[in-house]
Amino acid sequence: MMGNRRNIYFFHAPNAEMLSKVEYLSDLAKQHSYEVIQDFTKANIIVSIGDDGTFLQAARKTGFRDDCLYAGISTTGNLNMYCDFHLEDSDKMIDAMTREQIEVRKYPTISIQLDDQPSFYALNELSIRSSITKTFIMDIFIDQLHFETFRGDGIIIATPTGSTAYNKSVNGAVVDPLLPCFQVSELASVNNNTYRTLGSSFILSGAKTLTVHLEQNGPSYPIVGMDNEALSINHVEKVKVRLSGKVIKTVKLKDNSFWEKVKRTFL
Repeated sequence: MMGNRRNIYFFHAPNAEMLSKVEYLSDLAKQHSYEVIQDFTKANIIVSIGDDGTFLQAARKTGFRDDCLYAGISTTGNLNMYCDFHLEDSDKMIDAMTREQIEVRKYPTISIQLDDQPSFYALNELSIRSSITKTFIMDIFIDQLHFETFRGDGIIIATPTGSTAYNKSVNGAVVDPLLPCFQVSELASVNNNTYRTLGSSFILSGAKTLTVHLEQNGPSYPIVGMDNEALSINHVEKVKVRLSGKVIKTVKLKDNSFWEKVKRTFL
């Protein structure tokens, strides 16, 4: 029930132009009996204002909460995968705020563990890439099976919603987010008599675990990208990825299914 979701937190870039837009949205929310709060841990609704990248940052910075509703408002003039509302389309926002019954769309996330460190999450994808113009080597395991030894620029491990982003750019498949799975795609693999990879993307069920063992004698440390953030990892021997139990919940709008979003974004 939307009536039980009355605390709103706005996530946005901290600049003067954005603050004026947030003021307009705050007034709109208050007019419909919502409370705008500054502590996201107490929010029932977390609203990102910007673009899809802002939405990914909002999910990460607020801890991938699965006990609240996320919404994306676009300030770019375009609706993409995570932004369901135009900033100027107040009627659509008011309709969502005043509806007694709402449908919820759930986007799966992946859990990522570096060696034995605590897990963290990604909504779009995890990428493991060479930090220099030189290939590196990884052993790929599916559960306990040594599946392949990879040599190349890296790999992308994408959620279904992330399948339309970086993953799609390397000819990976677009995957329906109703399927509990994740996808592995190669970045410029080397195939010869010494190294042999599948040569195509593959999709793993949510029951599988993918483990990547990194070469320890390489010339440099690889870069790990999580959604739209990146970090260089030092002395990490393995990266373990599985489908997480956490989901990101968004408002499911009329005529705005995942495949309608794919169509408006790419076709």
